[in-house]
Amino acid sequence: MVVDERGTQLGLLPIPEAITLAGERGLDLVEVAPGAKPPVCRFMDYGKFKYRKNKRAHEAKKHQKLMRLKEIKITPRTSEHDYKFKLKHTTRFLTEGNKAKVTVFFKGRQITHAELGRVMLDRFVEDTKELAVVSQKPKLEGRRMSMILEPTKKTRQAAHTPIKAKPAEEPEAATQAKVEAEGEADAKD
Repeated sequence: MVVDERGTQLGLLPIPEAITLAGERGLDLVEVAPGAKPPVCRFMDYGKFKYRKNKRAHEAKKHQKLMRLKEIKITPRTSEHDYKFKLKHTTRFLTEGNKAKVTVFFKGRQITHAELGRVMLDRFVEDTKELAVVSQKPKLEGRRMSMILEPTKKTRQAAHTPIKAKPAEEPEAATQAKVEAEGEADAKD
């Protein structure tokens, strides 16, 4: 089945005849539905078709929001200051719209007290409950226990809204204010 550039069906044509018809019109013969019975071919400018297809794919990719996975590493005996430092990084990652993987590493005999690692992870969940939800529950893998925090829908939307800049002061108004200030200074002298 052959379809011309306007969408009109030309019927079943032999391949050489369809190619010559397309060539006379300055177009290419492109098979658009090879699985159909009979296969469907169309007259079109194939270069322009590929260009538009790539352009659409590029535009779709441009508007796509990318979410990265950032990792935070701690131990069950992480000090308070270090914990707050890591928590600050985690909140920054979440407000930027990224996921955060919090991993507790057990050193030496610490693995016998895995509940201390669970306590640290629960503390992270509690401290980030306004910004994140747990997308992967804490699980123990060898000498490490990890979980993944994902930003809430509200946090993600806030991360992707552009910050409005303050309007710049008009040059004439700034110049006028400067002249008035100089005039007042001269009057005082």
